[in-house]
Amino acid sequence: MKTIIELFETSVAKYADNIYLWEKKNGKYEGITYRQTHNEVLRFAAGLIKLGLQKGDRVGLISEGRNAWIIGELGILYAGGINVPLSVKLDAANELSFRLKHSGARMLLVSSNQAPKAEEIRNQLPKLERIVYFDGKTDKTSGDIDFIEVLNMGDQLLKESPEQLNQIWQNIQPNDIANISYTSGTTADPKGIMLSHLNYAANTIQANTLMSIDSTWRTLAILPWDHSFAHTACLYCFMYNGASVASVEQGKTPLETLRNVPKNIKEFKPNVMMSVPALAKNFRKNIESSIRAKGSTTWKLFNFALNVAYRYNGNGWNRGKGSRIFLKPLLSIFDKILFTKIREGFGGDMRFFIGGGALLDIELQRFFYAIGIPMCQGYGLSEASPVISSNSLANIKFGSSGKLVKYMELKILDDKGKELPIGEKGEICIKGDNVMVGYWDNPVATADTIKDGWLHTGDMGYMDSDGFLYVLGRFKSLLISSDGEKFSPEGIEEAMVDQSPYIEQAMLHNNQNPYTVGLIVPNAAALIRDIEKNGLVKGSDEAVEFALKTIQKEVDAYKKGGKFESQFPDRWLPTTVAVLPEGFTEDNALLNSSMKMVRGKINTYFKKELEFLYTPEAKNILNDMNRQAMKKWM
Repeated sequence: MKTIIELFETSVAKYADNIYLWEKKNGKYEGITYRQTHNEVLRFAAGLIKLGLQKGDRVGLISEGRNAWIIGELGILYAGGINVPLSVKLDAANELSFRLKHSGARMLLVSSNQAPKAEEIRNQLPKLERIVYFDGKTDKTSGDIDFIEVLNMGDQLLKESPEQLNQIWQNIQPNDIANISYTSGTTADPKGIMLSHLNYAANTIQANTLMSIDSTWRTLAILPWDHSFAHTACLYCFMYNGASVASVEQGKTPLETLRNVPKNIKEFKPNVMMSVPALAKNFRKNIESSIRAKGSTTWKLFNFALNVAYRYNGNGWNRGKGSRIFLKPLLSIFDKILFTKIREGFGGDMRFFIGGGALLDIELQRFFYAIGIPMCQGYGLSEASPVISSNSLANIKFGSSGKLVKYMELKILDDKGKELPIGEKGEICIKGDNVMVGYWDNPVATADTIKDGWLHTGDMGYMDSDGFLYVLGRFKSLLISSDGEKFSPEGIEEAMVDQSPYIEQAMLHNNQNPYTVGLIVPNAAALIRDIEKNGLVKGSDEAVEFALKTIQKEVDAYKKGGKFESQFPDRWLPTTVAVLPEGFTEDNALLNSSMKMVRGKINTYFKKELEFLYTPEAKNILNDMNRQAMKKWM
């Protein structure tokens, strides 16, 4: 199979009466089969053609996960178009507007929750001709149309000239672009990753070489459907196997939707789910809270049982081996009296999670393995469609990102491009049919990322002697937030230094942490001038407090209400900052010969400050650590 069309057509022929999509309607989950989904896809594709969609036209899609999401995407593809999947987290004025302009989208599909964003910016998008409303719209203006109207138009075309649609979808080629999926940009230039039909079809087959999905299995798709990991590993991998995908019951607000997740898990009883670290942490927190509520005896018993499981499981790879085998009878007892009840909270049929987006810490991996729902950590990136490796029930080693998919090459390179042997760390590079075509309208970035067919991931890692991949962080400077979103800090850092007379150097940090933090080197001369202008004594407590508050104002200028508030997304800005006692220089090896920050060394050098920034005390810039550091500059 070399196209998404082939993938879907094959599954429809093989699993016609299996349920593919489940959605909560009228208070309960209702399913539609592969055959029914196929009929809806053809109707929608025909409707788009009737509306004038041409091969290669881009169509934006911003919606929460639901049946219409995948019917919309497949309809676009069957009509020969290119889907531009968009995150519901995007703000309208900057992020959404840029992506729709840059991709040149002619149409946009929206849910009711996301419609206000589309309406806010539609006049800024001269190429956007039409908005399709999944949930309908009463006060239509020119260019507005309901999803159901498009389906009805499709019925008309299918009745009058069905060969018109057949001619298009039957001639989709492997190298035709299926999606333009945008990276997270820090200034107004996120990159549009062009993924072809072959990229998705190949990666779906590759991902299936790691683990088997039974046609009877069900998953609740709790991650956003535009998320590349959820898109391939969930929507397409489950399609390939004739299995079922359910969407989360949508609330009127994101918080209301989030609250529906535990309830929907119990109702739908999934066999497997995709997760990211932020969700894993929330699941664990909720489990522990419910056990604590049962009293101290139960809590102590639970922790004792956990420790038994930890000892038995080892690092996953050596589970139950050697003397650990003697713990099995005791673990079986704890599983029956404790862990089984915890699993009932996940519906009772959960076999495992697949973890992606960012690296899950070992402690969380140990925890979920102990309670009998292993979280199989994987690794990938959107430019690779995205799956590169994963742990599985048959092959699991805590701390690793698992074994490589088949039909793909991988090598580890040093900073000079030399290939490194097993066990040595360097940049992870891959080659295969899952490697993106390139970045939309950005040949320079494409050439910098794909060299001789090899995708340079920008991630650092190594392969061990057992064939497991270990991902250690960024080889380059991209940061990874707790939900797996990757972003470059450089634009923010440069803006802070360029636009503030009081900040000499700045470095942001986020390595799968709850929030981003900042390391600030102050411009002491500028601060001292202002201190003296205000009649304060240099080095006094009042002067130190004045300087720290000044720096906080400079950081806050990029947040809501500040003079630079729309320059960067709020979620990428530092929640806490540490004023450093010394700057980054060549002498302390924190700057290289080209005067660029050496991030890895800075992280190590200021490890104490970075750890402190994730404590409650750090949220007040007037903390003792910052006071002591600032005094050194006066």
